[in-house]
Amino acid sequence: MEVESVVGANSNSNALLDDDGKARRTGTVWSASAHIITAVIGAGVLSLAWAMAQLGWILGTASILIFAGVTLFTSNLLADCYRSPHPVTGKRNHTYMEAVKAHLGGRMHMICGLIQYSNLVGIAIGYTITTSISVVTIVKNNCMKKHNGSEADCHFSNNPSIIGIAIAEIFLSQIPNFHKLSWISFLAAIMSFGYAFIGIGLSLTVIIQGKGKSTSLFMGKTGQSSAENIWNMLVALGNIALANSFAQISIDIQDSLKSTPAENKVMKMANSIGIITMSIIFLLSGGAGYAAFGADTPGSILNTTGNEHVWLVYMGNVFIIVHILGAYQVLIQPFYHIVELLVSQRWASSNFINKEYFVGIGKIQFSINLFRLIWRTIFVVVASVLAMAMPFFNDMLALLGAIGFWPLAVYFPIQMIIVKRNIRKGTMPWIGLQSLSLVCMIVSIAAACAAIHGLGQALGKYKPFMYKA
Repeated sequence: MEVESVVGANSNSNALLDDDGKARRTGTVWSASAHIITAVIGAGVLSLAWAMAQLGWILGTASILIFAGVTLFTSNLLADCYRSPHPVTGKRNHTYMEAVKAHLGGRMHMICGLIQYSNLVGIAIGYTITTSISVVTIVKNNCMKKHNGSEADCHFSNNPSIIGIAIAEIFLSQIPNFHKLSWISFLAAIMSFGYAFIGIGLSLTVIIQGKGKSTSLFMGKTGQSSAENIWNMLVALGNIALANSFAQISIDIQDSLKSTPAENKVMKMANSIGIITMSIIFLLSGGAGYAAFGADTPGSILNTTGNEHVWLVYMGNVFIIVHILGAYQVLIQPFYHIVELLVSQRWASSNFINKEYFVGIGKIQFSINLFRLIWRTIFVVVASVLAMAMPFFNDMLALLGAIGFWPLAVYFPIQMIIVKRNIRKGTMPWIGLQSLSLVCMIVSIAAACAAIHGLGQALGKYKPFMYKA
C-alpha cells in the first residue's frame, strides 16, 4: 500500500483543471440522467398506487402527468441559471445558493440554503428509516414462513438494521463528490427499475388471476368520512408533487457536467430522459397497484408480509436497500459540499481541512481527507441516532418536503428566469409564470397541512428507540 499526501488543488496539473481552476469535470448526459433517476425513482414510487387509490383514475393519472410537466419546465429554467449572466458563457454557479445570489441578490440565497439543506438532511434521516423497514420486512417474512404465516411472534426492532446501514453509509460517505458518484448512481438506477418492476409484476399477477379489486374514476376510498378522504387526497397530491422534485440537487448535478457541449443543453436533455422515464414508471406502478388492490391498496406494495410470492418480495426489498444506500449519497452530496466549502474557506491554510492523502492498494487508488472522514462519519451517526429516536420521521419528512417543494422546484427558478430574461411585469409571460408559481404554492401549502395532520397522529403512536415492525 502506497500513501502520498498532497495539499489542495496544487496537486493537479493544468491539464486536469477546468476553466475556473477546479478539477476538470467528467459528467455526461447519461451520468446526469442516472443521478436524476436515482433521486426521483425512490422507494416512494411503490406508494404511488396508494396515492392513485385516494384520487381515482382520472385525477391520479392527471396529477402524475401535470406534475411531471411542471417539473420538466421548471428544471429547464433552472438549467439556464447555472451560469450567469449568460447561460452558456457566464460565470459558473457551483451551488443552488450561488445561483440564487447571482440572480436575485439580497439575502434570498440564505432562505434558499436553509430550505434546501434542511430538506436534504431530512431526506438522509428518512432514507435511513425506509431502508431499515425493508431490512425488517425481509426478516419478518422469513420469520412468518417459519411460524406458518403467524405474525404474533414476528415483530422486530429497526435499531439493529439502522446500525448496519450507518456502517455502510460511513464507508460510502467518503466518496468525495458528484464526479466520483456516477457508478453508484448507475447501480442505484438499475436497482430502482428492478424493484419498481417487481412491484408492477406482483400487481399484474393479482390482476391476471382475476383477484383485482374494484376501482373508481373520480374518487378514492369509500366508507370513510369526507374529512378523512380530503386529508388523504391532499397527502396523495403532495406525495406525487414531491416524488417529481429533484431541484435540491439539480445545480450540483449540472456542476458535474463537462463544459462542452454547453452544460445547460446537456442538463435539459438529462432532465427530459429522467422525467420521461420517471413518468412511465410512475404511471405503470401506480396504475397496476391500484387496479390490483383498489381502495385497499397498501402504503407500499413491497413492505407487506404474507405474500405468496415471498421470494419476489425478498428480491424487491434487497433492490430497495441497495438503491437507497446509493441514493442517500447522491442526495446528501450538496450538503457535504457546502459544509466542506465553507470550512475550507474559513481555514484555508489548515492541513487537517485541506490535505488529501492519496492511497494506492494494488491498482485501486483513492484519496482520504481527515476532516471529510471525521465530519461525514459524525453526520451519518447523528442522522442514524435520530432515525432510531424518531421512527415517525417520515411524517416529518413529508412536511419538510411540502415546505421545500414550492420554493425550490418552482419559485426560485421562475424568479431567476424573470430576472435573467428581463421579463417585464404585467406581460403575458410574466403572468403565466407567476400563475404557475401561485398554483404550486397552493399545492405545497395543502400538502404541508396534510403532513401536519399526519404528524400529529404519528406522534401519539411511537416511542423513541422502541419501535418494532
